[in-house]
Amino acid sequence: MTEIYAHRGSAQLARENTVAAFLAARELGADGIELDVHLTADGKVVVHHDGEVPGLGPFGRLVSAELPEWLPSLAQALDACSPLKVNVEVKKDDIDGGSERDASLAFEVARLLAARRELSRIVVSSFSLEAIDAVRGFEPSLETALLIDVDQDPMAGLATAREHGHGGLHPFFVSVDAALMKAAVDSAMAIRTWTVDDPASIVSLAELGVHAVITNDVAAARRSLGRSDLSGGAPPASPG
Repeated sequence: MTEIYAHRGSAQLARENTVAAFLAARELGADGIELDVHLTADGKVVVHHDGEVPGLGPFGRLVSAELPEWLPSLAQALDACSPLKVNVEVKKDDIDGGSERDASLAFEVARLLAARRELSRIVVSSFSLEAIDAVRGFEPSLETALLIDVDQDPMAGLATAREHGHGGLHPFFVSVDAALMKAAVDSAMAIRTWTVDDPASIVSLAELGVHAVITNDVAAARRSLGRSDLSGGAPPASPG
């Protein structure tokens, strides 16, 4: 069965990449949640898409105590997502620290996830091959996947991911075809595709056998795959 991952939680019902968005996606019936992580100046892994907080600056120059209350740590996000699967995307630090901070983020993500003893519901992905290589080096039992962009060759990406010991490829949805899926099945690689909201495209991807679609519209994805619509309720409040 093709799984449905909520892109940054349910951004239709709450601010993206927040506890409220993750809880809302869970209520909508998502199978998993995709989120993004960065590293603060004091070494804390936090959940946010961009590399800086508007009005405050880049994470590399901020300590966790300076962050707004709505911005969760990875630990808080994982608690909110439980028991769903979670795709943790490791973002590159293009502002401060370069490769050294990227390696530190990979280490902290692997260390935090390993300590929680729930690796079976986690996959760590990145556009940076070096980042997921580092995650595997720190915690080989973590599932990892290579993200590739629309202008990259998915077959080459699949081969690279496999050669480096990663278990999945996360291509843009228009790059997925029958040949890629056959190659993925032959090499026991998972294909989770981003970010697709069109119901017809979701159906086509499911028919091809993708392992998961990452979408902004969980309710529409459920309907397109013939699963019951759970979107009638109001979004849940944040705990506390």
